[in-house]
This record gives sequence, structure tokens and C-alpha cells, in this order.
Amino acid sequence: MIKNRTILFRANSSSDIGTGHIMRDLVLAKKYKYNRVIFATEELEGNINHKIREDNYDIEILKSNSIDELDRLIKRLDIDMIIIDNYDIDYNYEKKLKSLNPKLTIMVLDDTYEKHYCDILLNHNISANKNRYRDLVPKHCEIRCGREYRLIRDEFKRERNIKTLFISIGGSDHSQIIHLILSALSKFLNLNIHVVTLSANINLDELKRYISFRENITLHIDSDKIAKLMRQSDFAVVTPSVILNEIDYMNIPFIVIKTAENQNDMFNYLKEKREFILDGFNRDLFKKYIDLMIIKLDTTLINFIDLSISEKEKVLEWRNHRDIRQWMLNRDIISLDEHLNYIDSLKVLRDRVYFLVRYKGEDIGVIDFTNIDFTNNRADFGLFVRPDSRGRGFGNILIKLIIDYAFNRLKVVELIAEVFPKNRVAIRLYEKFNFKKRSLKDRDNENMLYYIYKKD
Repeated sequence: MIKNRTILFRANSSSDIGTGHIMRDLVLAKKYKYNRVIFATEELEGNINHKIREDNYDIEILKSNSIDELDRLIKRLDIDMIIIDNYDIDYNYEKKLKSLNPKLTIMVLDDTYEKHYCDILLNHNISANKNRYRDLVPKHCEIRCGREYRLIRDEFKRERNIKTLFISIGGSDHSQIIHLILSALSKFLNLNIHVVTLSANINLDELKRYISFRENITLHIDSDKIAKLMRQSDFAVVTPSVILNEIDYMNIPFIVIKTAENQNDMFNYLKEKREFILDGFNRDLFKKYIDLMIIKLDTTLINFIDLSISEKEKVLEWRNHRDIRQWMLNRDIISLDEHLNYIDSLKVLRDRVYFLVRYKGEDIGVIDFTNIDFTNNRADFGLFVRPDSRGRGFGNILIKLIIDYAFNRLKVVELIAEVFPKNRVAIRLYEKFNFKKRSLKDRDNENMLYYIYKKD
């Protein structure tokens, strides 16, 4: 992320225009916290300029939508980048603005597929189609479209921390484990839980009593709304029976618990796939699965080859930071060209993959897998958390994601990490997750500890 720039937002609000432009711009402005942000807006009737002041941003009041007035403001404030969110500013306006300020970066927000002259175009709607802009923007324009770039206010992000869990462990609960499952879930306060059962459940009275004290659990008896409940759920806990076909068809992430011998066929199939499966209820392992499932629901792994240029710059800034670089075998400052060339090389290399990790909408670090050996089912891995996030537990999240991706996506059975003996933070992390230390080895004239994790 480039810092210390002066960024100007050009947007209006009024009784006729509405407030949506300003509100989403205030969300976008937070992404430029290391820069000076200024809003340029007109004082129209019914405006919400007070919202801009409440968020502690400076405002420049414009008398009109004149390009000359805006150009004078850009030059007076020495603006590096302008973000335009205004339907009254079109292609010709933008092109002239660029000719008057050749070094100015122009970013435009668009959701109606209009022609624009800009360096960056943002359509943050989930329906946004990058291909539709192919002939509407200059060839050099970076197009940012879709879910990855959604502008969501903080109050809605907090709501998203609540996950909905669907549970169905056979209508009669002959295995008598629903109570055990709910007890194991008691520490997960961010779950809305829907339990589906039948009036034939032999433990129904006990189940009703247990649930009566827990506001986050809803019991559905003989429900005819099963499909609706599934659609509303983020993930499910079910048996490897008929209901799993429906869960799988609806593409709902799941944890499977085998409760009967007639479930062996489907259970063994899932075991080969290395899904989240339990042969009978195991409280500790079940809680680990729930914890990892919640993390995965909140996480996006973005392959380096799919990063935008600004994301590539951000990753490079992190990697070159002193706190991270000191633990690299190559402690040199990496140039932008070297960085971009290496990322380009990943498009053809099959023995390595790198990811930017986005957790709850926040970029928290990088994980990578190298020397991936599909013959011997092993891989090396690395990780680092972003430099300003110490103490927030992101290292724990990254290591859980590494183990899951290695075993369930790469299908390896052995993970290997190299670490400097003085890197106590990394060593504590690996030992916390039961990585086993191996002998000290020499690597490029550096003594390195090797930590190995094998799949049970």
C-alpha cells in the first residue's frame, strides 16, 4: 500500500441524489488510512456533509461541478489521486482532467457500465462483470470488480461474525449425541444454531430442557422447512446419510459424524477425500473442526497471480519490513520489478503457490507452499503476519489454514518448515501446534531448525 499521498474524493449528496455515494466513499476512505484524505463536495440541499466531518475528514466545498474549479483545487492541494463517485462526471470530463494533470491517478466508481477515462475502475457490487468494461476503459486501466472489493460499513461486518449452523443427527437421535454436540458448542458464542429432529426423538424432553436456557439455539421438530433452513445456514453438522446428499448439492460446508454401521460406504468415501469427518463423536476433535470451519468461512485465500497491483505492492512492503525481512534467508530489500517478475513466474511453476490471506475483510498476512512433491506427498511452507498486527492472534489463524490447505487441498501428508534458532515467535507457534523439531541443518551457510508436521 502506497503511503503519504494526498487523496481527493469527489462526490455529492442531496435529497435528489441520495446519500449512498458519500456513505460508500467513507468506507473506501478507511482503506487509505496512511494517506491524507480530503472530500470535495457541493453544498446541495439535503446533503450529509456532516457525516464526512464526523469521520474527521477535511472538506472542500465546491460552488459547482466545473472542471476548472476542480482543477484549481487539485493543483492547490497538490493532489496525487482523485476518487470520483459522481454520475455527472463522464469520460470527456475525466480525460480533460487527466490532460490538465498528467501525473494524477484517477479512480472512478461505476455501477452502470459507462465509458470512463481512468487509471482504476471500481465496481463493488457482487454482480459486477469485469469483462463488460473491456471496451469502456483505457487498456492501462486496472479493473476492480465483485465481492472482493465490496464496500461494507463496520456495523454490517460485525453482524457477519455471527454464523448459522444447521444440525441434523438422525430424526430419532438413536446415538444420543445431539446433547454432546450442543455442549461442545457452548463456547462458540458467535453461532446461531438450528437443530432439526423428529417427535420420535427418544431424548426430546431432555433436549427441550437443555435448549430452553440457550437463546442462540432453535429446535425444529417435524419441520417442513428443511430446505429453507439449509439455505440460511453457513455450515452444517450431519451424518453420512441421505441428508448429506442434499447438503452437498446445496454446496454447504459440512462436518460429518458417523453414528451407525450402515453409513460406512459414504463415510469411507469422505475419508478418502479427507473431509471433516468423525467416526463417532470426539469432543476435542469436533471443537477443532468447528473452530477451523468458522475461520475458513471468514477467510479468503488470494493467489498471488490474481492480486491487483496495489495488493502486490502491499505484500512487497510487508516482506521488506525489517521485522519480517530479518527472518528471511534472503535479507535483501526486494525491488518492485523483482517482486512482480517472481509473481509472474508463478503462473508456470507447479511446485509452489503463494496466498495473501484476507480474514474478516482484513488482509492479515501471507502463506506459501514450496517444493511441493506430489510423488512423496510432502511440501515446505512459510508464513508471515503483516508487520503492524502483533498480538492479534493472526499467526494461529495462518497456521490452521496452512495445515488445512496442505492436507485437504494439496493432499500431502507431511509439512516442513525451516526456522532460525533465534526466531522464538515462530518456534513457539510451531510447537503450540505439535510440529516436531528435527536436527539443526546448514542451509546456504545458515544454521536452520527443521520442524515437521505429519498427518495422523
